[in-house]
Amino acid sequence: MKKIVLTGGGTAGHVTPNIALIPHLQNEGYEVYYIGSKGGMEEELIKSCNIPYYGVSSGKLRRYFDKKNFSDIFKVAKGILQAKHIIHKIKPDVVFSKGGFVAVPVVIGAAMNKINVVCHESDITPGLANKLAMPFAAAVCTTFPEAVKYIKDNKGIYTGTPIRDMLFTGNRENGLTLCGFSGNKPVILVMGGSQGSVKVNNSIRELLGKLLPKYDIVHLCGKGHIDNSLLDKTGYKQFEYISEELPDIFAMADMVVSRAGSNAICEFLALHKPMLLIPLGKNASRGDQILNASSFKKQGFAEVLDEEKMTKGSLFDTINKVFENRADYISNMEKSPASEGIKAVMEIIKAATK
Repeated sequence: MKKIVLTGGGTAGHVTPNIALIPHLQNEGYEVYYIGSKGGMEEELIKSCNIPYYGVSSGKLRRYFDKKNFSDIFKVAKGILQAKHIIHKIKPDVVFSKGGFVAVPVVIGAAMNKINVVCHESDITPGLANKLAMPFAAAVCTTFPEAVKYIKDNKGIYTGTPIRDMLFTGNRENGLTLCGFSGNKPVILVMGGSQGSVKVNNSIRELLGKLLPKYDIVHLCGKGHIDNSLLDKTGYKQFEYISEELPDIFAMADMVVSRAGSNAICEFLALHKPMLLIPLGKNASRGDQILNASSFKKQGFAEVLDEEKMTKGSLFDTINKVFENRADYISNMEKSPASEGIKAVMEIIKAATK
């Protein structure tokens, strides 16, 4: 039986694409293993998939000066030796890395065992961890077409990103029942990101008086961001976080207002959900969401609002614009090769399998 080691961690965006791949790898005859960080958030997620999990030491690598850089370099070195030993023991045919800092020692450990590595880059410009890992990779899959030019040695291949099968199993009626909606109005899904966005949350709530006559709104507002004064508002349903019922929520939604994290917006793309994207600004990130959103607008999948310049008027007008032109966005998404990310990534993995 063929063997594959998956790696990636630190955020859900570095883990859920791996989870999406697992059943497809197993169907192709791969025995799947996972190497992540010791005690990392990915450990619990992967163990729920009944996949053997190995934890290694991992340190955060920073682009800026921090005294922790000196101690973390030793953690990375320790992780490389641990990963080398684990990979030698497993003897995989290929390693697939989704990124995050834990991926660096695993990729280097694979190279030391002369095992082919396939990396996947979520954003348009590679993050530091993937920059360090890419020289050891045979191929680098990209989520966005613009990212290929940033991958050296012609290793970049535009594939899109793997999307979990369960997201395609949603039922609109179940979503309506969960939210208490009649189904007589179109539904807007608002997502402020896992941590919640104060600006997005507040702006939507300030517009409820104008939006609710036309739309029902389901709002995933982040932990601790429920507005108790609006719990009984007809046509407006709030959740801190949704897991098992998420496919039903997606099936119910006619459009989405969201941040522009690559994993989330690729899920919307695969589900053909018209988007209004409000990316995190450079004051709160390295600017990757701005580039992600710009790419999706250029490809005709979304409209974009700059958070710093957004007003209640521009938000209201753009929501209406996206909804009224939803057929055009859906048509563009249906034509995109990135909507079949699992198929494309699987082909690269199979080609790299020794």
